[in-house]
Amino acid sequence: MPGSVPSPSATPVDDPAPSPVAVSGRAHLLRVSLLMAGSCLPILGAVLIAPVLPKMQDHFASVPGAKALVPLALTVPALALALLAPFAGVIVDRLGRKRLLIVATVLYAMFGTAPLWLDSLGGIIAARALVGVTEAAIMTCCTTLIGDYYSGHQRMKYLALQTMCASASATVFFVLGGAAGSAGWRVPFWVYAVSLVLAPLMVAALPDPAARAAGAEGPAEVLAEVPAEAPAEVQARRAFPWRQMAGICALTFFGAMVFYTVPVEMSYLLDDLGVENSGVIGLATAIASAATVSGAVTFARLRRSPDPMLAAVLAVCAVGFGVMSLADSAPLLVIGAVVNCVGTGMLLPALLTSAMSRLAFEDRGRGTGLWMAAFFGGEFVCPLVLLAGESVVGGLAGAVGVLGLAAALVAAGLLAAHRRAGAVDPRPLPEQPA
Repeated sequence: MPGSVPSPSATPVDDPAPSPVAVSGRAHLLRVSLLMAGSCLPILGAVLIAPVLPKMQDHFASVPGAKALVPLALTVPALALALLAPFAGVIVDRLGRKRLLIVATVLYAMFGTAPLWLDSLGGIIAARALVGVTEAAIMTCCTTLIGDYYSGHQRMKYLALQTMCASASATVFFVLGGAAGSAGWRVPFWVYAVSLVLAPLMVAALPDPAARAAGAEGPAEVLAEVPAEAPAEVQARRAFPWRQMAGICALTFFGAMVFYTVPVEMSYLLDDLGVENSGVIGLATAIASAATVSGAVTFARLRRSPDPMLAAVLAVCAVGFGVMSLADSAPLLVIGAVVNCVGTGMLLPALLTSAMSRLAFEDRGRGTGLWMAAFFGGEFVCPLVLLAGESVVGGLAGAVGVLGLAAALVAAGLLAAHRRAGAVDPRPLPEQPA
């Protein structure tokens, strides 16, 4: 009924209608490749220059405060992305996904390569902040377009693929940055120019989904808090589903801390166990990263609604954290990290698919922006939360254990909520015709 808030799994804003674009053929392959490549650009910004930070530190050693400012060049894009993603989402809905994506992709190259010519550390940090602005637009547009182009299981599949590509690209970009950095700390910044290759391809290969707003999608989707049979003018006046998005965004903020713990803290946990060999630490981190990819692959193969799975996925993450917190050897720590990362590989696309299911076309950009802000905000505070927990319990392993306990409690709460609402729906999502 109007004004009611549907239970998450029982009445998601998702349409069983066929995908509005082809899901096979060369055009489809190019479209998916471009969306995945665009989704990797923010990852490029996050890790590419990490290997050259020591060289940057040496170059700007005479600059007051360089010890704190140089690392800021690495982290400021992520902070800008977290703060600006909601605004990018509003712009996406008003200006159009494709137009903003192309403009942001071109600007990404301009701001990303700016340190090649800048001699001021302050100027470089400012350029990096602007990179974060473009990343907010790119990530929001790419994710929104996946929601526009696909529905049902196809949407789940490509949101999971987005997670897989992002996880795998982080390792590739880290290696690439290290190799390019051997020729000088400025050299890796040339890689940002790759977006100039993507922009014209996006112009030619990405269809504009704006036409769906008025026709194909509006009647097909059950709009939040407004019945599908309502007149068009009533649907147009419907409110943004703040209540539903607040819940999934809060869960995403917590999920991001769960997701980011192993990548950030694995080396410190190994060091606490006496493992100081960088090769061993790198191998352990790579194994955990591969587990994240395998979790995303598993999610993509499942044909069930994401909401009922969230409790089970968080429980898997909690088990992994529990093993890690109790580990007294490196192999056991790696086993716990693998279990956790299989869970986080499923967690991210499950959260994102759940958020998408609550959004109609007209709201999808704004909703995606809010989700991005919640996720990257959770990533930003993750190290701070664990640091605070470490000071309370007396060790990093203990802090990880506390986070695992919190994940278990959240999982139990989600399971209880689904059972109370009678919303657990084991039926598979509708198939999309090829």
